[in-house]
Amino acid sequence: MLDFNGQVVIVTGSGSPKGIGRVIARTFAKQGAVAIIADINEAGINETVDVIKAEGGKAEGFKLDVTSEDSVKDFVQKVVDKYGRIDVLVNNAGISQKVTVDDMTLKDMQRIFSVNMFGLFLITQACVRVMRKQKYGRVVSLSSVSGKRGGGVFGGAHYSASKAAVLGFSKNLAREVAQDGITVNCVAPGLINTEIWKSLPKEDADKVIAGIPAGHPGETSDVANAIVFLASKEAGYITGEDIDINGGSHMD
Repeated sequence: MLDFNGQVVIVTGSGSPKGIGRVIARTFAKQGAVAIIADINEAGINETVDVIKAEGGKAEGFKLDVTSEDSVKDFVQKVVDKYGRIDVLVNNAGISQKVTVDDMTLKDMQRIFSVNMFGLFLITQACVRVMRKQKYGRVVSLSSVSGKRGGGVFGGAHYSASKAAVLGFSKNLAREVAQDGITVNCVAPGLINTEIWKSLPKEDADKVIAGIPAGHPGETSDVANAIVFLASKEAGYITGEDIDINGGSHMD
């Protein structure tokens, strides 16, 4: 068991019941962390907090719009005012859109990047400034297999581009903050068993599964467990890395 007792862990986009964020937050809470549920969906925030507390964990929710610099600054200040530190940031918030380049608009591109990259930049910058003062921190960001191989099941080229940008940003940041006791890593999930996956027509689902050597989609816990390890003290000598979680559908 990795020990996160006394640590403050922020998970963005963890209010939604459909994605991976809620499971990530629950997994950290089970390891003793205070899980900070940060999302734009207030109802979802409350649901996640209630679930974690019902499981005996510690959690608190804050409304956060990662695309707003003012919202990000206010959120980080509230967390620091209450807890005095930020140990882990998990950049999970993200959006997608299935559209071809031919049909894509500039507004589509801007909307995807505003959350997946620009929002990630804003919250990471604000949290890293806190981590630098305390000389310790962990940043783990969710990229995607789509950002590595170009395309996937759900997103368009703008989604792939945004997730590739997350990888480049994270590697550069890892070099900048390593001497401050901060590590920066990414995970790149492939097909994961979420509500979005379950909504696919069987014919489309079968085609996707055929391209996965493991023969099945991953579970949200597969992603959460990898993130928790990268965020642990035990992973202190791992930085600038990206971990593929895809059942073999893409291998670097």
